[in-house]
Amino acid sequence: MEKFVRLISMAPFFLLLCLPFALAGHDYGQALSKSILFFEAQRSGYLPHNQRVTWRSNSGLNDGKASGVDLVGGYYDAGDNVKFGLPMAFTITMMSWSIIEYGKQLGSSGELGHAMNAVKWGTDYLIKAHPQPDVLYGEVGDGNTDHHCWQRPEDMTTDRRAYKIDPSNPGSDLAGETAAAMAAASIVFRRSNPSYANELLTHARQLFDFADRYRGKYDSSITVAQKYYRSVSGYNDELLWAAAWMYQATNNQYYLNYLGNNGDSMGGTGWGMTEFGWDVKYAGVQTLVAKFLMQGKAGHHAPVFEKYQQKAEYFMCSCLGKGSRNVQKTPGGLIFRQRWNNMQFVTSASFLTTVYSDYLASAGRNLNCAAGNVAPTQLLAFAKSQVDYILGDNPRATSYMVGYGNNYPRQVHHRGSSIVSYKVDPTFVTCRGGYATWFSRKGSDPNLLTGAIVGGPDAYDNFADERDNYEQTEPATYNNAPLLGLLARLSGGHGGYNQLLPVVVPAPIEKKPAPQTKITPAPASTSAPVAIVQKTTATWIAKGKTYYRYSTIVTNKSAKELKDIKLSISKLYGPLWGLTKSGNFYAFPSWITSLAAGKSLEFVYVHSASAADVSVSSYTLA
Repeated sequence: MEKFVRLISMAPFFLLLCLPFALAGHDYGQALSKSILFFEAQRSGYLPHNQRVTWRSNSGLNDGKASGVDLVGGYYDAGDNVKFGLPMAFTITMMSWSIIEYGKQLGSSGELGHAMNAVKWGTDYLIKAHPQPDVLYGEVGDGNTDHHCWQRPEDMTTDRRAYKIDPSNPGSDLAGETAAAMAAASIVFRRSNPSYANELLTHARQLFDFADRYRGKYDSSITVAQKYYRSVSGYNDELLWAAAWMYQATNNQYYLNYLGNNGDSMGGTGWGMTEFGWDVKYAGVQTLVAKFLMQGKAGHHAPVFEKYQQKAEYFMCSCLGKGSRNVQKTPGGLIFRQRWNNMQFVTSASFLTTVYSDYLASAGRNLNCAAGNVAPTQLLAFAKSQVDYILGDNPRATSYMVGYGNNYPRQVHHRGSSIVSYKVDPTFVTCRGGYATWFSRKGSDPNLLTGAIVGGPDAYDNFADERDNYEQTEPATYNNAPLLGLLARLSGGHGGYNQLLPVVVPAPIEKKPAPQTKITPAPASTSAPVAIVQKTTATWIAKGKTYYRYSTIVTNKSAKELKDIKLSISKLYGPLWGLTKSGNFYAFPSWITSLAAGKSLEFVYVHSASAADVSVSSYTLA
């Protein structure tokens, strides 16, 4: 626990003060708890009695009624109020994979029950959405009408039409991903709820057969999804992905043969990928098949599975920057794929490198890259670096997880969090009135969207905390889903588990509340009233030049209130955040007027030189 308290910037562009663990490492356990809590804010339907995000209320209670089917429940995908089936199913698959790989660590943290509840909230909906073997509802609501309005889910007046796929209007990608989700979740519940696991597996088998028998892209059938979740990669990757999960769940040779017989024709052995996400699943398939190979399960398919593994390792090497074609990274070291919600690719890629690191370690082998052999620990170190960047170890010292640390986004592009809670003020918020009253507000969100991972910075580590900046400030469920496993692994360690052995997810144990620690200010010192400590917290190379990020802590060590401070800063050759320039000096930022006894603030600057000279020019003690 820190000995100083950092104060908070509310400025939308230059939001920069620090994280609570920036100097002593991150609290991955706390981040894990928050990341799971986000899913409760995304719930649709009748909320349960143990709902922990208390500013939310029931919503979408007539979903599916017009189609004669009960589609109440599930998750809103992001900052809107639409239930999109493809990303929702992928979210559930990745949450389940997290639990399958790191259930013991989740159990030790006390979060396994919450994680399993998050999965079940999704699978309960998927069961409803699959009323017949060859019918699957893939969307409720319409993105076009929904985006025309800014309303709380509790006030929705938008079109809640339900859209489905069937033999006449197929969607192999949607059905395949949903089969994968059901199969993966069945493993999660196999021990604690075997009848539910069997029910999920029945749906998964039917959905896989439906996807494979009636081939087609789902967005050709559910055309309203094209603008939001177009299936660019087609459906072959989802069919292989579903087969891999079906094999994991059933150990049925049919699905292993499917992977072996179709790997070449469906691209599983041919596509060398540098991304993994809700649309493109090849890297995930390749990682799972490589696991089967290392488990000794390939049989006569070994030559084909070795080609899968080569492509899996192509992905891993590209993430490390040691491959023949590498992922792009920001100057601060973050994977960068695209401007709009880039963070989805960061969390999913980091999850794959983490599990593959553990697979390799369990098999006792290294990774073969174009730049040479790589130890499994380097893959884990890479994933850790990405998580640390998300939590605040970046040039802006910004946490991209809402509610973690002090300096996190306050104006999230999210209807529910940006509008006063229905429980506080049930006055109806109209479709366009929400834009006028709440969307356009420049203040912080009235409801904290704890644990949400927002879209994140641009290619140069820049970020603007503004509600209308949807590319950077909108969260999504599939951003968070891979983090469950990542944070559980980083928080709980490896524990000597062999990741290639059969999976047994432990039964959840209710987490006991941690004892509250009382934080007291640091005692006043007899030395100088104002202390200044500088530290280098990050370095990176861009265009041949080395850049340094410096954290500077200013502490009031007196027994009185510190006011009107003026700092002199020389030899500064780059941007500075967290102070206000006043003539030739720097003063408190606009949102701080004083520092109480024992309190501290932090400011950060970046340049390609040694630390700047920082000294106190004047101050007042009151």
